Amino acid sequence: MKINKKIIKELSDYLEEFNLTELEYTEKDTKIKVSKNNISVNNQNFTSPKSNASNLNNNSSENSKTGIEVKSPIIGTAYHAPEPGAKKFVEVGKKIKKGDTVMIVEAMKTMNHVPSTADGVVKEICVEDGQPVEFGQNLLILD
Repeated sequence: MKINKKIIKELSDYLEEFNLTELEYTEKDTKIKVSKNNISVNNQNFTSPKSNASNLNNNSSENSKTGIEVKSPIIGTAYHAPEPGAKKFVEVGKKIKKGDTVMIVEAMKTMNHVPSTADGVVKEICVEDGQPVEFGQNLLILD
């Protein structure tokens, strides 16, 4: 499949021009979904150049925080609980052990449990429930 970069660029520009958070374009068997955090073409994710610059700024501010960082192992959507309305895996102030599930990152309808990389106390939760996340983005900061 050949990807038309011109259409992706044009859709990304529309996001900025009309102050949109998401835009979807369908033509025959090709479906392109553009959002401020990622671009999806037939279930393949591509980072938007505009969102990549903002993520670099976010990552630099996150790196200035002290503590142990638990990062997302994949691109997807982060969830704080195993299902809507259920008890959250972690909350600020909760003591956790290495290997405990701290969040789920859903990618292509697959729920991926994210384990803690260290023992500690949750100092900060860096993403909202249902927020799109990038590979390597901070999910939590532990003390």
